Amino acid sequence: MKYPLLKSLLALGTIGLACSCSEKSPTNKDGEVSFVPCEDALYLIKEGYIILQDFRVTDINGNQVGTAYPVQFTNYVIIKDLNQVNLVNQVDLSDPKRVKTLPGDPTKCSVVPPSTQVTSCVNAWYLAADKNFLIYDDYTVTDEAGATAGIWNFVPNSTSTIFISDLSGNLLVNNINLTSLPIISGDGIFYTITEPAFLHIDNTGRYLIYSDLSVTDPSGNLVGSFDIATGTIKSKANGATITQADLSKLPLLTPDSKCAYYIPPVIPSSSSVYVPPIVSSSSAYVPPVQSSSSANPPKSSSSQVKSSSSSQPKSSSSAPVTGQCPSIKVKSGGKSGSGWATRYWDCCKPHCSWPEHANGNYSRQCTNKGKNESTDWGGGSVCSGGGLMTCTSQIPFTIDGCNEMGFAFAAVPASDGGSCGKCYQLTFTGKGKYSTDDNHRSIKGKKLIIMTTNIGGDVQQGQFDIMIPGGGVGMFNGCSSMGWGPQGEQYGGLLSDCEKESNYKPTATLKCYKNKCESVFSSDSEAKKGCLFLANFMSGAGNPLHDYVEVECPEVLKAKY
Repeated sequence: MKYPLLKSLLALGTIGLACSCSEKSPTNKDGEVSFVPCEDALYLIKEGYIILQDFRVTDINGNQVGTAYPVQFTNYVIIKDLNQVNLVNQVDLSDPKRVKTLPGDPTKCSVVPPSTQVTSCVNAWYLAADKNFLIYDDYTVTDEAGATAGIWNFVPNSTSTIFISDLSGNLLVNNINLTSLPIISGDGIFYTITEPAFLHIDNTGRYLIYSDLSVTDPSGNLVGSFDIATGTIKSKANGATITQADLSKLPLLTPDSKCAYYIPPVIPSSSSVYVPPIVSSSSAYVPPVQSSSSANPPKSSSSQVKSSSSSQPKSSSSAPVTGQCPSIKVKSGGKSGSGWATRYWDCCKPHCSWPEHANGNYSRQCTNKGKNESTDWGGGSVCSGGGLMTCTSQIPFTIDGCNEMGFAFAAVPASDGGSCGKCYQLTFTGKGKYSTDDNHRSIKGKKLIIMTTNIGGDVQQGQFDIMIPGGGVGMFNGCSSMGWGPQGEQYGGLLSDCEKESNYKPTATLKCYKNKCESVFSSDSEAKKGCLFLANFMSGAGNPLHDYVEVECPEVLKAKY
């Protein structure tokens, strides 16, 4: 889903996993509501519904009756019941005649004891069992250090009782009532690590302790060292004791921990650096020239690629023409780390097409089924009753002869404000976030250059949500007027459909996906080509892991932005 958090809900405080306490409280002073939430909520006067801060909707007794879905870039919500049937079509949360604030009672909130060292960068439920878990609203489950431990889902016919499975599908915990669990409020702190590190938190600060006994702050700045003999952290400045730490009791942050930014250590070897083919002093794409002279390498010694692996084949006339990939330059001081790629295409007007977000650098927007560009930047999105949408010209693409590099547009976390028009190079590791199969392994080393046109409230740090037709519409489906076929799973789209239909067999999944692209987008050749990008360039790999680095935007992407 791609939407800014509603101002009316922000007035309640940080939106997150609000506690929905089932304990009944006395009728309030208005004589209407017998349920008091543990945090401030919104009360719909006419309908008698309460909207909690995690968008769950209850009746006046605190029983959940549905969910509130924000309408993109407005103060409106649509309320649907537990069977996804509309209860309230649209309600303006800024209308004081319809909505009032229902004060919460913090004493009714379950909290994690303040002495615990368990923290999270985003809101999570905390389950203390034989092994302790953090449970997130994106259906992932981690250990206390944020390392992925499994996934959760609701028990059939329940909206509050869940079970947890590991990544192989084995049951870990069953019949857990989410509403009874304490909640850890996300602190928004992410930890920059270069290798696994112990995390120590106390009233003096937060510290990462490495195997070489160096100690850094959350941003990776060296602050001191760890003295094993005394179990103390010593200051870099003067050697004084900062605090004590017991390594045996500390959680270990690893590169796949939910709140970790992993920056691989620099290896002083030319083999670790990507050196693109150089075709000219410009970074613009140079199309192939059909004369025989075009196969000769540039004459300037400064542009010669020294590695013998880059030499041109001399004998075969059918050898592919090389030197067509744009030169990708890493941005000095830019972001880097590791994460994973997801996919979506909701047809909504991009975040970076709105004047308040674009800062003059507008991403294109379209009408007429995504085919006609429009400069009506203040116009509304198809996802909220307007007529503006994503342009189908922003499908992912490749360049002939540049087989190991692709180009696409993507959404980044909403917390990365001001990201419109930034570019990143993703290098796939050959592994998947939840499982790894031959489709993931086949794209190891491939690079995807993305340019940001959107943000996602559901996109996490290190995650890039790639715009791919058929990738899933998410919360808002603006594609109903496109004339396309069914778009598959709401989250995951056609590929998720095929994974289930093929019982997660990679070859069968890929074949199924190609067939669906052909049929679903049979009336739109451009969208079909974008859909097939996931099959042809990414081999149908779902949620592949990657290392990423911020780069200067190549002309081939800027021309389509």
